[in-house]
Amino acid sequence: MYRANHLKKQLLDGKKGVACWLHTSSPIVAEIMALVGYDGAVIDLEHGPDNYLSATKLMQAMSASPTASIIRVPWNDHVEIKRALDTGCEGIMAPEVNSAVEAEAFVRACLYPPQGKRGVASILNRASSYGLDNAKYLDDNGKELLVIAQIESLEAVANLEQIAAVDGIDVLFIGHSDLSADCGKVGDFSNPVFIEAVARAEQIIKNSQKFLGGLPRANDSASAMLERGYDFVISASDVLMLRDAALQDLKINRGVSA
Repeated sequence: MYRANHLKKQLLDGKKGVACWLHTSSPIVAEIMALVGYDGAVIDLEHGPDNYLSATKLMQAMSASPTASIIRVPWNDHVEIKRALDTGCEGIMAPEVNSAVEAEAFVRACLYPPQGKRGVASILNRASSYGLDNAKYLDDNGKELLVIAQIESLEAVANLEQIAAVDGIDVLFIGHSDLSADCGKVGDFSNPVFIEAVARAEQIIKNSQKFLGGLPRANDSASAMLERGYDFVISASDVLMLRDAALQDLKINRGVSA
């Protein structure tokens, strides 16, 4: 549904943004995560089980809350991006943006002509409130959309100054898992090559006009990231929260006799 993007405004006002992942494909879980007050909720079509129909149902469940719905598309592909935007998501996240050319293509896919190349069928879809807000939605043409490009490779870090200069990208989001893999070993966050790449990426993004985003990891908490200058973090996952709460419950209660 067409509405103001509270998360984007929050970031533009200089405030931090805290989001969660949605991987359970459950509208009830999505509604709970929104009601507790996350600034954004990321529906993961790259690594999660959802499709555009189930993503729409998750967004409908969150619609009573100001929580921004964000879709991570499977790939930086203009058809995938078009379909995601037609659902009415308030943020769009593309993995593996490795160059300024790829960043420019991402932005063009998000915008209607003449600024971009997004296909037009807005009167039919949820993004324009099924045509009820069509004129406003077309006039907006991405102004309320939060555009997030993931930096996940040494190539992307090498090209980051050029990527950061691309108009239309709002958040440059460091993907530590894929970046660690590209540095030599998945999950080796103590690798000097990885540490240097992250430090360089953080500094370039802080010196740019973009917001710095990322994920916590074992030796780097979300709160620590925010304290050292991150603007946006995805701090939690519904799957991991459920898993960890269940493990903790069993640890406390299994074997306790009456």
